[in-house]
Amino acid sequence: MKKIMEGCLALLAVALMCPAVVNGQNEFTVNGKADFVTDYIWRGADQNSGFSVQPSLTLGYAGFTLNVWGSQSLTKWEEDGAREFDINVSYAVSNFSVTVSDYWWSGVNQPYGHYKNSHYFEGTLAYNFGESFPLSLSWSTMFAGADKDEYGDLCASTYITASYPLILLADVTLTPTIGFTPWKGMYHHKTAFTDISLKASKDIRVTENFSIPLFVQAIVAPVYDRTYLVAGFSIGF
Repeated sequence: MKKIMEGCLALLAVALMCPAVVNGQNEFTVNGKADFVTDYIWRGADQNSGFSVQPSLTLGYAGFTLNVWGSQSLTKWEEDGAREFDINVSYAVSNFSVTVSDYWWSGVNQPYGHYKNSHYFEGTLAYNFGESFPLSLSWSTMFAGADKDEYGDLCASTYITASYPLILLADVTLTPTIGFTPWKGMYHHKTAFTDISLKASKDIRVTENFSIPLFVQAIVAPVYDRTYLVAGFSIGF
């Protein structure tokens, strides 16, 4: 665990040395949100969750962000319902960000500890080209924890994604996304496209000062030969 923390600090130190202007002001922010989704599909993989609530709590200051995110099945309690608890630490400068994540999705009746066998630690580099060309690219690689092969060696499972939001009439945002894994790992046994999706989203105005974001997303997962149609909405502050 000590080596993992040292790695996280090293990544953040590199980000601090980047010669760029920090996004936003040096103000402490707190945000909370709850997403309700008809199903939980992660990087093309069905998490067997059914209808789920996905709360998150985000603290931010001077480009740093601490986010705690979870997912809880609301329909599969009798089947040891799906449950996830993730911690993400990020630093952003201009359009670039670096994130270290701790994923845990062992289920409602499993202990949270056992960091070598039930947690997945990942580093992510992401870049957005800006408003005039809003292409977003990210590279995520597992670097510690339970991401191991049958011999106990680290797989370094890697996920690369690209997305490009398009704002259409009536304030509808249409976002095509492609996910790809460049080598053997937890996503597939070889190089492959993991997921291809098209997401339509819109803020539904309830009152003059309150609206609810709603989305519908079609997903094709070539590595599993599966298709999904997912919908959801969010409430937050």
